[in-house]
Parts: sequence; structure tokens; C-alpha cells
Amino acid sequence: MRRDVGSLLPITSGTLRLQARRVTAGGRPRIVVAAVRRGHRDEALRELLAQLALASALTLIAASYVGYRTARAALRPVERYRGGAATLAEGAQNLRLDVPADRDDEITRLGHTLNHMLDRLQASAERERRFVADASHELRTPLSLLRAELDVALHRPRSAAELTDTLRSVDTEVQRLIDLSNALLDLEELGGTAHVTRTRVRLADLVDSAVAPHRRTAERSGRRLAVDVTDADVEVDTRWLRPAIGNLVDNALRHGRGTVSVTAAVRRHRLRLCVTDEGDGFAPEFLPRAFDRFTRAEASRTGEGSGLGLAFVRGVATAHGGGAYAENTGRGGAAGLDVPC
Repeated sequence: MRRDVGSLLPITSGTLRLQARRVTAGGRPRIVVAAVRRGHRDEALRELLAQLALASALTLIAASYVGYRTARAALRPVERYRGGAATLAEGAQNLRLDVPADRDDEITRLGHTLNHMLDRLQASAERERRFVADASHELRTPLSLLRAELDVALHRPRSAAELTDTLRSVDTEVQRLIDLSNALLDLEELGGTAHVTRTRVRLADLVDSAVAPHRRTAERSGRRLAVDVTDADVEVDTRWLRPAIGNLVDNALRHGRGTVSVTAAVRRHRLRLCVTDEGDGFAPEFLPRAFDRFTRAEASRTGEGSGLGLAFVRGVATAHGGGAYAENTGRGGAAGLDVPC
């Protein structure tokens, strides 16, 4: 005889969803039939959808808030940089952007790049201002002399000999103006050079080519030029280093006495070149500013020279990653440069 196991749902007019499954219970096969009203299932689905919609809305609101706060935090340095740039545009040239030192991300690297650019721009502006100031200061004297010479020549009739002397004086001042202008332009170009173009050259050839134009000057004044150079190759920018060596020799011939000695040697991949003379040496108060622009020893202020020769030497040495020096040896003055090669 068959008997029911479990309980049955009451029969209603509603739609039911049935599922039958064969199972084994007590060693006997049985069939289990489950039923659920269609309305209960739809209600459960509607409740689930409502919960999902509410959860999605809350998640969207939370994500939007977090994204907004994150974007504000990320863009705050950009706004700070923008404010700094606006201040710079108003003329505050010494201002730099406040970049955190303990961070390394895209915004921080942007800040460092902008500060580096501002440093370059300020250095360029300083060079331009100094160039204008130096040019206006140093050109004033020869131009005034030219004007005075011409005024005197035109004040009354002059003989041919007097006019010739005046023209020679004017020619001297014009040549001084040309030399001064060329020196200023060379210094300005050197200051704006981001790098030097190194080429391999024999050190002896480089020094000889720099000294050769000054040998006749030394002979005319009864002086001697002695050169002692080691046999080595160097990698330097000959376009700049050759005239720098020439300036050192010219300075020794102008302001020193006796034999001018040029020595150059390479040690540990560095070129050390020194030019010495047998004069009185440098005045102690002159040494700290020997390489400044338009600096001349008191005894030579009324003589030839623009006061830019040693400044050019230091500029060349600095561009090569080295330095220049001036000192007294006890037997005269010595000036030179020390650069990697």
C-alpha cells in the first residue's frame, strides 16, 4: 500500500512552479516533488532587484564622492603651480614652485621640471641684463673719447698732420670698440651654451696654435715665450679653449715682465694649464675678483684691455665642467685653468 511521506501544499487556483527530483531514502527510491507559487518567486525577484538598485545607487554616490576628493587632491598641486605661474607673470622672478621633497609622482616631476625651466629663464634674463649694463658702462668711455676727438678736430681748421693724428686716435678707439663688442658677444654666447662640443686633439697642437699669434708680440717687447706641454691627447672644445689659452698668454704679456711660461699636462683625465710670468704678480685685493667682468688691476686701468679676458677664461673652464685660478708664485703671477678632458 502507498502512503504519503511529508506534507502537501493545498491546491489553489494560482500558478505553481513544480520540480521533481529522484532521491533514495531508507534504501528505497523515492520521488520528491517541490512546488512554489509563481507570485512568491516574482516577489522575491522584485525585492532582489530593489536591493540591487539601492546598492548600486549607494555605490555610485560613494564612488563619485571618493573620485571627487581624489581628483581635488591630485589637482591641488596643479592649481598651486598655476597660482605660482600667475605670480611669476606679474614680475616675481625669484619665486619658485613649492614641490614636495618626499614624493615622486607625475605632478611632482612636473613641478621639478618647471622649477628647472624657471632657473634657466632667470639665468638667461640675468645674462641679458648684465650684458646691457656691461655694454652701456664700457662703451660710454670710448664713445666719449671719439666724440671729444672729433669735436676738437672740427673746432678749427687743422693741418693734414693734425687730421692724420686725429684719425689714428679715432681708429684706435674704433678698434677698441670692436674688440670690446666681440668680447662681450663671445661671453654672452658662451654663457648661453648648454654644452661644449668636444673633439680629440693633440695637446701640443692645441697649445701651439693658441700661443703662435703672440710670439711676435713677445719678440717686439724683448720677451720670451716658453712652452712645456706633455705628449697627450685631450677631448675639449677647441673653438673655446684655444682663445682662452690665448687670453692667458696675452694677459701675461700685457701686465707681466720677463719670460712667459706656458705649461700643460694631463693627469687623471684632467687638463691643467698654467701661464706664469716674472712680474710683480697680482695685487692681493685683486685676486678674489680677478675673473669678474671688467675687473682690471689699478695699474692697468688706463692701459689697453677690456677686463674681459680672464672672465672669458673662467667661462670656458666652467662650460667644460672645470674651473680657473689665479695666484702669486713668489716669482710672478700665475693664471690657468683645470678642466676634465
